[in-house]
Amino acid sequence: MSGHDDARLARLLAQAAGDALLTVRTQGLAGRDLKDAGDARAQEVLAALLAEHAPGDAVLSEEAADSSARLAADRVWIIDPLDGTREFSEPPRDDWAVHVALWAGGDLVAGAVALPARGVVHGTDDAPVVPPRPAGAPVRLAVSRSRPPELATALAAQLGADLVPMGSAGVKCAAVWTGEADAYVHAGGQFEWDSAAPVAVARAAGLHTSRIDGSPLVYNRPDPRLPDLVVCRPELAAQILALTTALTTAGAGAPAGGAR
Repeated sequence: MSGHDDARLARLLAQAAGDALLTVRTQGLAGRDLKDAGDARAQEVLAALLAEHAPGDAVLSEEAADSSARLAADRVWIIDPLDGTREFSEPPRDDWAVHVALWAGGDLVAGAVALPARGVVHGTDDAPVVPPRPAGAPVRLAVSRSRPPELATALAAQLGADLVPMGSAGVKCAAVWTGEADAYVHAGGQFEWDSAAPVAVARAAGLHTSRIDGSPLVYNRPDPRLPDLVVCRPELAAQILALTTALTTAGAGAPAGGAR
């Protein structure tokens, strides 16, 4: 496949899984039953489409058993069939997502983030255009509604920033490229599938992406844990990274737990 074809496939996959999740939400389920049904159905749709359209590619998914065979593969799809199961299970909340990314040749080459309840898919085939930041406006940091990490709150204090609560990691990254937020800084524990697709789209949009110490985000590693992340406007990157380095050195971290 060409790079454009890969990007279009990422969009198709994210759209299809999102459509399936919207259908699951109409089936009268609630709570844990709705979460489990959503995870299972989205994984089923993505696995079937990948088997059809990219049968020779490896897959790393939150909802499937991992295989070391992907480490020798030339192409690996990194997927989170349902990012934000809590938000998905609380209709009418719309701050949940589907992540689909392709790693090839040592880096991310395509990706799509679907926000199904908002009727939109953001992808590298048609990169988002980041709107201008209002002059003089305070920095806005996207954070979890339920458990903003200590690092984000400490960073906000240093920047004089406003905290903008929202749901899943994909939604928080999307908020940066849509202009709802200026940065998403996370240090509470994540895996590759939590950030791969959002990072691919953010890069295509011209945003800064890195670890909180400024080092590169590396994917398709033996251990898929990738615990921290910065996605921000490029003009804010140096200031944010200087502060995150200082704060983590001083001991400001995040509570153990989820990928938010």
